Amino acid sequence: MKNSIKVERAKKNITQAELARLAKVSRQTINAMELGKYVPSTVLALRLASIFETEVNNIFTLEDTDWD
Repeated sequence: MKNSIKVERAKKNITQAELARLAKVSRQTINAMELGKYVPSTVLALRLASIFETEVNNIFTLEDTDWD
């Protein structure tokens, strides 16, 4: 799954640490998501959408391999 977390953070001018605090996760979790190494829970995805004031599908996009 692709995500635009880094882009959304840049729009709000916030660091990984600041986003982690707002989302109530570790900075390492934010970093892992940005690198595509961690797929968030539904709750975390919804939190991020709320923080970024957008819809979940504007942050996360399924790839063809996600259907395998």
